[in-house]
Amino acid sequence: MRLIIASKNVHKIREFRAMLKLFPKLDLLSLIDFPFYAPQEETGMSFTENSTAKAIHAAAQLNAWVIADDSGLVVPALNGEPGIFSHRYAGNKATDKQNRQKLLNSMQHLQDPLRHAYFECVISLASPEGLKKTTTGKVEGVILEKEKGSLGFGYDSIFMKHEYGKTFAQLEETIKNKISHRRKALDKLFPILESLV
Repeated sequence: MRLIIASKNVHKIREFRAMLKLFPKLDLLSLIDFPFYAPQEETGMSFTENSTAKAIHAAAQLNAWVIADDSGLVVPALNGEPGIFSHRYAGNKATDKQNRQKLLNSMQHLQDPLRHAYFECVISLASPEGLKKTTTGKVEGVILEKEKGSLGFGYDSIFMKHEYGKTFAQLEETIKNKISHRRKALDKLFPILESLV
């Protein structure tokens, strides 16, 4: 069965591919394989709205089963920032490093426990006929004052996972892929994927 990952983010695609190895019968593609496809602009006001819109639009346009996610970092002490704007927190063309730096600057005045944060991921599965399922995963931690680690992407180098004492950028990819917000959301889709393949 063909399943399209509705993303052009190579880091996100690699994570999905690693987590979906449990389903060898899945023929995994991504939006990189469809250069003619123009994704919708993200206009939703929540991870769920963005995720479902991406999945439904891509499934209809590409006439295939699609898995899409919207995810980001939430800092309650900053009224939920960066939230759905995580990818463009420092501007529409901001780099991961610029986004991290803006967040660190915004949190300079905060001490524990106000440095608490969590990653949230919403994954939507859609067919050409419409939305089939939406799931959510969260992982909690704390934002450090300095970056640590060279693995991962996004905010991984400043997010330290509770119980591990390491940032996501210090954890091996295999470990991160077992405990991440994306994995928690994806796990809830496994029964449907099993039935499809």
